[in-house]
Amino acid sequence: MSTTEKTTAVGTRVPRIEDLRLLTGAGTFVDDITRPGMVHACFVRSPLARARITAIDTAEAAALEGVVAVCTAADLNPRVSEISYALDTPGFPEVPRPPLAEGEVRFVGDPVVLVLAADRYIAEDAAELVIVDYEPLEPVVDYETAAAATELVHAEHAGNSAGGLAGRAPADLAAVLDAAPHVVRQTIHQQAYAPVPLETRGVVAEWTAPTGEMTIWISTQSPHEVRGFCSRLLGIDEHRVRVIVRDTGGGFGQKVAPQREETCVMLAARTVRHAVKWIEDRQESLMAAGMARHEHGDVAMAFDEEGHILAATIEHVQNVGAYPIPSPLTASIAVGMLFPGPYRVPESGFSTASYYSNTVGRVAYRGPWQFESVSRELLLDNAARRLGLDPVELRRRNMLSHSEMPVANPNGMPYSDASPRETFEQALQILDYDAFRAEQAAARAEGRYLGVGTCTYVEPTTGATPFLSTEGATIRIAPTGKANVYLSGGSAGNSLETTAIQLTADALGIDIADVQTIQGDTAVAPQGSGTNGSRSGSMAAGAIRQTAQVLRERIVAIAAKQLGVAVEDVEFAHGRAGVPDSEKSLSLAEIAQIAYYQTELLPPGVPPGLEATGRHRADQLMIWANATHVCTCEVDIETGQVTLLRFVVSEDVGPMINPNVVEGQIYGGTVQGIGGALYEHLAYDDDGNPVATTFLDYLLPTATEVPEIELGHIETPSTGPGGFKGVGEGGAIGATPAVLNAVADALSPFGVEIDRLPLSPARIVSMIEASGKPEVTP
Repeated sequence: MSTTEKTTAVGTRVPRIEDLRLLTGAGTFVDDITRPGMVHACFVRSPLARARITAIDTAEAAALEGVVAVCTAADLNPRVSEISYALDTPGFPEVPRPPLAEGEVRFVGDPVVLVLAADRYIAEDAAELVIVDYEPLEPVVDYETAAAATELVHAEHAGNSAGGLAGRAPADLAAVLDAAPHVVRQTIHQQAYAPVPLETRGVVAEWTAPTGEMTIWISTQSPHEVRGFCSRLLGIDEHRVRVIVRDTGGGFGQKVAPQREETCVMLAARTVRHAVKWIEDRQESLMAAGMARHEHGDVAMAFDEEGHILAATIEHVQNVGAYPIPSPLTASIAVGMLFPGPYRVPESGFSTASYYSNTVGRVAYRGPWQFESVSRELLLDNAARRLGLDPVELRRRNMLSHSEMPVANPNGMPYSDASPRETFEQALQILDYDAFRAEQAAARAEGRYLGVGTCTYVEPTTGATPFLSTEGATIRIAPTGKANVYLSGGSAGNSLETTAIQLTADALGIDIADVQTIQGDTAVAPQGSGTNGSRSGSMAAGAIRQTAQVLRERIVAIAAKQLGVAVEDVEFAHGRAGVPDSEKSLSLAEIAQIAYYQTELLPPGVPPGLEATGRHRADQLMIWANATHVCTCEVDIETGQVTLLRFVVSEDVGPMINPNVVEGQIYGGTVQGIGGALYEHLAYDDDGNPVATTFLDYLLPTATEVPEIELGHIETPSTGPGGFKGVGEGGAIGATPAVLNAVADALSPFGVEIDRLPLSPARIVSMIEASGKPEVTP
């Protein structure tokens, strides 16, 4: 067996297939696409958070040499057949999403006019010549007061309500909380921040009038969602839309569904009969590509005398901006349902409410229900201090372990195949918790403030909706014995190419070097839902396994006939079919030659060729991953600077398809979670003006601020294909609360309670000063 052959097994650290192409500049992104006669798009955007559009003068812009068209809402909006998303949940309130602002602008950055020109430079020059007259209106900037505001973001949504959902009413648990020996309550606010993919949004749309076909090159996580969206938008058959995704430089949920700008480009391409390209610049991205996380919750927990949880409630409220995509209630109900987390909570209640505001719309973002962990884990640390317990001890008294699975939380979420207590203990062991506490005490004696914080969570992965719960794969083995696997894809820096190739090589029993994958082209890939919801690994594994099984049965049947033995006597591995303890064998290439070119030699009932398509349907809509994050830090009480010292993650994602890929996902998500705790803030002033539209103002963590991330793995297989679980979102969920709790622990001598993010140096100094203990004796 060659060294290469040994790398076909799932679980091996195979080097990422796509790295060579991407690191040498050979990738193909949307901006690399050029089409004959292509024109470039630029948007005229609103400078006001809310205003009535009284007039638009496009004459001077249209007269500029090189300008092809200047489109307003009157030109594009009537051409819409339907705007809807497969990810929207039936029965939820309808969300307004006009392509261009019509009659009124509703946030700074709202697209008002689309300019098409021979190049981007001309388009931008022409955009500056468009004159839009606005009548300023009072904006609704603060979502917390939106319900009582006299102004409405959308006239048809009274009280600026985007809807709400609830389980057992928190008020129903008042008697339990009132009778409990200990009750801890807190209101926790999380700031708005942005997904910030390395590659901004981009699209090229080309309409072929004679055949009535649309071809779209786009930076997206879900090619088939784009195809379906465009079909409904234009009112054309879905098979007349082809979506091509080559390389996508990050998505993080922002690129799951086309937004209003992509909608405009699709409409314009059919209108002007030119291929239309739009590439978002970074300022547009931070202003108009969507926000996440902007929410707060009134949370409460009741405890008995020994610190056991008796009940937990959350009243959750979130900002959805002006034009949320997709339905914002999908994530908000998950906040309430998951709030009990990985703990024994006998009773719980929750409510959620979503409000429109004159800010950029809410989009999906890595772990969109993350607030459940932020609020719960902050509250637990606060409770521990009030009960006089170490936060670790309080968790040990309440945390679920693998031996207690399956179990449903009090909101009906059916946990299974998870090991929260096991990851918790492993992470503490890696850190050496007791040694850190000793180090912390010694530092306090020297006037230094060290802290440690943890977060343990459970995360539903794979499919939670009908759209996400199915995936297809096509495998074609060529006459040479080499294989191509076709998947819907949507790879956005998460190594789905490597994952697919490794899964296929393993399922077929061939060399990884003999497999290639084609993804992201709806003309050749079977229907799939793309990369979101931490679903790609387990769903692709199921689809590939089913497809490969069909081909393996054909391969073995052909070999058995040629070798003159029974099917059950043939073993196929490492690209050869043979009989154990015999020299009789055939290579896959020899078998493929028979399958394609010597069909008279095929066994009865075996069809010609070695091509098959299979489809996996998730029997279990939720596969539960879980992890514990532990962070230690030092806080400078004079400057408010937080220095992260160590960061440990113990993750349970079942068997790892490729540890390199799994760990890369954990690293990336953890860094984003750190950013949300300490740096990132998509802030607005009182007039609704965004104040962080460049990286001078919107801060991101860099390698300088992030310590080495230490990893441990617990392997609890799921009941899904291969026992695999999702890993895409967990890092971004668990890191933020761990950092927040570490800072709170460092500042515990001041009695500081964290209730608002991010923890900027100014906020930390302000909290210390507000504590009334400006000087603390160690």
